[in-house]
Amino acid sequence: MSSTGTGAEASTEASAPEPIKAVPLRHPWRWVSAAVVLVLVFLFIWGAATNPAYGWGTYGRYLFDTRFGTAAFYTIALTLLSMVLAVILGVILSVMRMSSNPVLKSVAWVYLWIFRGTPVYVQLLFWGLVFTIYRQVQFGIPFTDIQFIRFDDTMVLYSAFWLAVVGLAMNEAAYMAEIVRAGISSVPEGQAEASTALGMTWGQTMRRTILPQAMRVIIPPTGNEFISMLKTTSLVVAIPFSGELYGQARDISGVNFEPIPLLLVAATWYLVITSVLMVGQHFLEKRFSRGATRQLTGKQLAALADADGLTPSGLAAVEQTGPTDPTGGKP
Repeated sequence: MSSTGTGAEASTEASAPEPIKAVPLRHPWRWVSAAVVLVLVFLFIWGAATNPAYGWGTYGRYLFDTRFGTAAFYTIALTLLSMVLAVILGVILSVMRMSSNPVLKSVAWVYLWIFRGTPVYVQLLFWGLVFTIYRQVQFGIPFTDIQFIRFDDTMVLYSAFWLAVVGLAMNEAAYMAEIVRAGISSVPEGQAEASTALGMTWGQTMRRTILPQAMRVIIPPTGNEFISMLKTTSLVVAIPFSGELYGQARDISGVNFEPIPLLLVAATWYLVITSVLMVGQHFLEKRFSRGATRQLTGKQLAALADADGLTPSGLAAVEQTGPTDPTGGKP
């Protein structure tokens, strides 16, 4: 028995194929294209560094100016406040769009049609003129002399900053409504049915089942809209509000007549803030995408291997080939 087994093993080893010697495919044109790109980038940087039109001295003098620090604060404040209001209003509009009530659905559709169909700059112009259009506002019973609230001069309520926040939020809400609606629609209906079968209310179903799964779809476009909103704040000069980065750069360049270095300063601040937001978006997407893939991580493989008495590599091989029965064949 033992001699027969030994001979079989020897014949198996003799007939085993030799390991393949794989030679990696060479890509010489990649190196050529990389060299061309590096040369072009170097030439551009050298040309910009030696071009006096960029005004690098003025750039360095205003880069950390306190006025730009204050402008960065206003830019971030505009972005945050506008996005918070836009998300709240967008959720309300998305629920209205998905409602079975035809009145709510029609109102939401008209809102989206108007605010997505007109440029945000034009909308901000109207928001800047809203107190000029409505100089007097009266609340009461129509066609009677009964009045509850009356404003004879609405200009006393004028605030360029808050008009900018409202204008940006009203425009962004139209896009957030579609993002939220797409995220909720991406969750299978069976999830809501299962939650209802467990006795959950509509609010509990949305909070515990639907929204956690929809966030994986909602977060990426919302992050993009947040970054886009940061740059859209440069359009609030239409109201006019010049406290943010672009408005500050425009005001200072109107005094020293050097617009290029001041625009470079504003662009640098925009790049720094958007870079921080992109990093935060990456980790936020990573958090909400947990469980979206069935591929096990190295830590999970090690834990399963310890539980089954296998090495992680052996467990991975078992997962690929499938379990075997004691006789040596697959069940």
